[in-house]
Amino acid sequence: MKKKGISGSDLSSPLLATLEQERQILLDLGNDITRVRDKNDLITLFKKRIKSLFYFTHTIVTLIDYKDETYVPFLLDNEGSPIRSHLRYDEMVKSHFSLNEPFIQLVLQSEEPISFLLKDIMDKPQSPAFLRVNYEKGVKEILMTRLMKEGKPMGFIHIYSDKQGSFSSEFRNIIKGIAPQLSSAVSNIIKNEDLLNNENEKSFLLEFSSDIVTVRTKDELIRAVRAGLSKLNPPGGFVIRRINEDKTTMSPYVYDLSKAQDPKVVIALENARYPINDGLQNRVLNSSIPLLFNVDREIQRGITSTYLQYWKKMGFKDIVGIRLRNAETNHGILFLDIGEINVQLLQGICAQISIALANIFAHEKINKKQEEQAFLLDFSNDISRSRTKLDLQNAIFRVLDKTMHTKLAMLRVIDDDGVHLSSFMYDETLFNKAKTTYDKKQSDRITIDETYTAQVLASRDGLVFNVEEELKTGNSYAKLWKTTGLKNMYALPLRVGEKNIGTIWLLANRLSPLLLKGICAQISIAVDNIRANEKLLDYKKQLEVENDYLKEQIKTIYNFSEIIGKGEQMQKVYRLMSLVADSNTTVLISGETGTGKELIARGIHNASPRRDKLMVKVNCAALPANLIESELFGHEKGAFTGAIDRRIGKFELANNSTLFLDEVGELPLEAQAKLLRVIQERELERIGGKQTIKIDVRLIVATNRNLEEEVNAGRFRADLFFRLNVFPINLPPLRERPEDIEPLTHFFVQKYSRNTGRKIRKVATKVIQQLRAYAWPGNVRELEHLLERSIILTIGDILQDVYIPEKTNQGQQDQAYLFNRSLEEVERSYIIEALKRCDGKISGVGGAADILKIPGNTLHSKIKKLGIAKRDYFV
Repeated sequence: MKKKGISGSDLSSPLLATLEQERQILLDLGNDITRVRDKNDLITLFKKRIKSLFYFTHTIVTLIDYKDETYVPFLLDNEGSPIRSHLRYDEMVKSHFSLNEPFIQLVLQSEEPISFLLKDIMDKPQSPAFLRVNYEKGVKEILMTRLMKEGKPMGFIHIYSDKQGSFSSEFRNIIKGIAPQLSSAVSNIIKNEDLLNNENEKSFLLEFSSDIVTVRTKDELIRAVRAGLSKLNPPGGFVIRRINEDKTTMSPYVYDLSKAQDPKVVIALENARYPINDGLQNRVLNSSIPLLFNVDREIQRGITSTYLQYWKKMGFKDIVGIRLRNAETNHGILFLDIGEINVQLLQGICAQISIALANIFAHEKINKKQEEQAFLLDFSNDISRSRTKLDLQNAIFRVLDKTMHTKLAMLRVIDDDGVHLSSFMYDETLFNKAKTTYDKKQSDRITIDETYTAQVLASRDGLVFNVEEELKTGNSYAKLWKTTGLKNMYALPLRVGEKNIGTIWLLANRLSPLLLKGICAQISIAVDNIRANEKLLDYKKQLEVENDYLKEQIKTIYNFSEIIGKGEQMQKVYRLMSLVADSNTTVLISGETGTGKELIARGIHNASPRRDKLMVKVNCAALPANLIESELFGHEKGAFTGAIDRRIGKFELANNSTLFLDEVGELPLEAQAKLLRVIQERELERIGGKQTIKIDVRLIVATNRNLEEEVNAGRFRADLFFRLNVFPINLPPLRERPEDIEPLTHFFVQKYSRNTGRKIRKVATKVIQQLRAYAWPGNVRELEHLLERSIILTIGDILQDVYIPEKTNQGQQDQAYLFNRSLEEVERSYIIEALKRCDGKISGVGGAADILKIPGNTLHSKIKKLGIAKRDYFV
């Protein structure tokens, strides 16, 4: 039997059928793919057509990113993938796989689909992790082929099977044939997504623009920017820094940093000021496109800005910086913690943020100006109500503390001499850490030519001294400023019109120039008004004191209208008065109490060139020891407890006139030392004051003490005695000028007759004899008061009796008293005193006769002869 052979047509029929089937599959799949617009549909259609012919478990498409030299998942099989339940599935979906490892290089080099058994390649060096992940979920084999675009690989199709040998030559041919159409479909999907993204971005930017155009505050800006950047989804948030007014630094303006949980980091961010030219910020500001930089790499480059260290602590790795610019003005920088940049969207968002920032800054500027104007108005009202230095101080301290958050370092005013400046006002709490140094500095009386003061007074709107820079120059004040921890000293001139009246010094990190200028203008006027008011008050007080002196002078006009006394000793006094009156020489008038020292002082003053001004008198013996300095030199308000107002001292009051210090020997040693200084220097300082006051005072002093003896006893300063004893005038006691008793008597009788309404026409002769016989320990003053009493007691028009005291402290011991009595009267008084001392015992040991050294009988005879009765010596 002949065996029948197989013809060529018999062999080709199955092959033709297979090829026809492949062609039809490719045609149907191609028709389906051309209608695909959604990437998820592509995988579904691919699986539906191919799985009808061949077996596999799942498939994905990855795309190449040539910029990073990686490939990433693009189309995923969400239904058939067995690895969806794997713990590393999310990691695989988000991973970037290197193009430079051997496995993928074999795929890139193969023009045909290429398959691999996972167990053979998954553990080789650099093999991608997704191979093992699939293997662990039962996948045995992978088939891959390139997806090409314009002759260049754009990605890969991955087909997986859990059965070994699933990828036949027919399967490979189908995949090879469909690959160009898949490439086209993927390209279309990418384009479609790009178009859709562009439309979405435009819609988003339009919506974002509508939202952000209404932003007027920082809080509104944060919410709007957070919403806008959610499209970019920065994992660590964002920071917007604004350029500060100094144009050399930047500070955080708004931020949303989800990783900044440390409060110290947040505080540091809020209070920081970073130099613009730090090597990073200036690069961003000078770039028209966003810049992506690595935090570690920038630190390695040597950039020392602290914010890089903060970012590193917060785990930031890659940061995008883009300038915020409106027209030609840079407003700041936006920093994002993001590794990938959608440049077009980011630039669109930042353009809107820049406009919003410009609007906010303009709005803040308007609000700030309005607030400053309202504040200046309120401050002006406070200032206008200030009538005293304390009122002004309270107003200034309040505004500096609550509005400007600073304190007054010093306010100095130019003295009346136009050269020196004195401390007027300051807040001593500012320099608690260097109080001793500050007290010394503020007490210094500087001039307008002092280096820093001269610069400030010569400036138009004041100067700003940076503390650190001033330290480098050796500025002695800067060491004091440094103790406050503040960065700048603001120094401004105080002016009224074009006239400089002082300087004001404020320590702060930063102050508004406009606000400072407005405040200083108000303070200048207030200080000038208060100083003028103080001068008026001082002048008023001076007038009141002078008025009191004038009233006293009017009441006692007789005391110096005529000095009674024509004897030889008084003529010597008159001659000395005439010699010294025209000079400014210090006069020391000495004499017993009641001799008329003040009368002589007034006589000298009234004969001097200073007669047109009142002589000021101070009774040193009548002043409490703790008030002598205040009385003589004056005090400032608050200088000591009870000093509720400024007081002008007697030296100031007597300026260009005469000061009469009565009982100068009663001054305590401490007051003597200060009096000596004033006499020597012709200047003084009020208690509690810093200003040195020049004076021109003619000094006349009086005392009833022997100052030489006081000096020897250590109760009076020798140097002060020599200063005062330039021109001594000694007034004789009344007992040494009996010839003046009669004219003095007639003068006082006439005066008190008029004052009391009596009409005394004559003084009896015996009255004159009685008055001449008295020793007058109280001198003229005692005579005056005795006659006043006698006139009041007189009935009729003749003064018949005077009431001379029976006993005086020293009359009976006084030699003049003895000379004005008869021998018999003296002997009688002497025996009575002896009997009193012996308690009336006449004879015997210890009796009066024993003391008088005469026989007892003789004493008895004398007692009888002189009419001495027991009542005379028994009390």
